[in-house]
Amino acid sequence: MNDIQIIKNLIYAYAEYLDLGDLDAVAKLFTKAEIYAPATDSTIKGKENILKMYKESCRIYKETGTPCTKHITTNIILDIDLENQSADSRSYYTVVQSTPEFDLQTIIAGRYHDSFFKSDGKWQFKKRVMIVDLMGDCSSHLLIDQNF
Repeated sequence: MNDIQIIKNLIYAYAEYLDLGDLDAVAKLFTKAEIYAPATDSTIKGKENILKMYKESCRIYKETGTPCTKHITTNIILDIDLENQSADSRSYYTVVQSTPEFDLQTIIAGRYHDSFFKSDGKWQFKKRVMIVDLMGDCSSHLLIDQNF
């Protein structure tokens, strides 16, 4: 598999793991990375802290073991620097949600600005910047105050 597809798979894996409610797998993607949220001016670093952040902020429904969401990632633009074993990407995300009490709707949309590094032949996240552009009703998804 080529480097472009490997990096895209990392981006897509985040959405898949989160939608499956596998917060451990989400955090593992960021073992040597950080997540920065400009809306709250917060940076979380490392697997354990990132796992804690997701457990404290993401509502997981007992009936499904998931957040009842679909994270849709599109418009991926990649810039790979093979000489320095690094890469940067920009992409869009749209999150839809539906629960028995919450009709299917788009709850949030924005952009990811990601950076990656290659170590021992393996691409990994270095940093994810999560930019919120459009905010709907996230009350059925988030356990935290959504007034950013």
